[in-house]
Amino acid sequence: MDDGGTLSLGKSMKLQQLRYIRGVAQHDLNLSLTAEALFTSQPGLSKQIRLLEEELGVQIFERSGKHLVRITAAGEKILELAQRILTDVDNIRLTGREYSDPQHGTLSIATTHTQARYMLPPVIENFIRDYPEVRLNMHQGTPAQIAQLAASGEVDCCIATEAMELFEDLVMLPCYRWNRCILVPRDHPLCRETPLELEAIARYPIVTYVFGFTGRSRLDQAFAARGLTPNVVFTATDADVIKTYVRLGLGIGIIASMAYDPDIDADMRALDAGHLFESSITKFGLRRGLTLRGYMYDFIKLFAPHLSREKVDQAMAARRAEEVEQLFADEELPDY
Repeated sequence: MDDGGTLSLGKSMKLQQLRYIRGVAQHDLNLSLTAEALFTSQPGLSKQIRLLEEELGVQIFERSGKHLVRITAAGEKILELAQRILTDVDNIRLTGREYSDPQHGTLSIATTHTQARYMLPPVIENFIRDYPEVRLNMHQGTPAQIAQLAASGEVDCCIATEAMELFEDLVMLPCYRWNRCILVPRDHPLCRETPLELEAIARYPIVTYVFGFTGRSRLDQAFAARGLTPNVVFTATDADVIKTYVRLGLGIGIIASMAYDPDIDADMRALDAGHLFESSITKFGLRRGLTLRGYMYDFIKLFAPHLSREKVDQAMAARRAEEVEQLFADEELPDY
């Protein structure tokens, strides 16, 4: 076996072929996107899938002309086994590296802008101090994108609030609770609303997160529960962009409280909205079955101090998401 994945699993089966079929499934059967993501050509990708199907004697994907249209029943089972094999291969490599050189390696993190900008800087600063020989890679995207990166093994872990529950291959560790604030100019009429109510907020145009980002679903649920339709005039994935358009007078902002900096944002006021919206929980996602290196445990603990190595191991050993939830049912999470 070499890093190119030429391990023989049968007469001619290769790890790379398993990576190809997994990639196709992860990219909604889009061969062009899969080839781009895996740094190969579309004809080469198609050829290797055909060769694997010929060796196995079954179709993994049904086709309509040159297009893949669905995964066959046999394909579903083959993909499940392929994921186990690829996870085991990754774990063999990680175990070897952990024992041969525990202070060196890489750590790839996928996360959202809010986490990368406001929560991770002190964590990464301390981690680099403790592990100067570990190379850190950070990927940003939508919650669904970053969860998929972790589930597929393209990154080691992901940190997000939304969409993580969509991926059964992820073990989700609760890190902290957070809520929102209403961002307004310092002389805005809402500053005189006591107590602040959703009905008052609904009277103004709103600038906030794109649906599916940073707890946006909680916001929509709160308005719907009161029979209100918020006038959302502009959305963005980035709290700093939202602030910019509040400053331009486009509307009032609704952002994560952690994204308000009293020094940098001194020209605006952050009105507490914790009583108006249900709090959200940011979670740390790890691929089920992944072997963690020592510095990975330390990174997790830096981000969420209550996540000890023992707790993480217990969660990783759980078979179902419900078992993980039960493990942390009585955990007092910090608030931000």
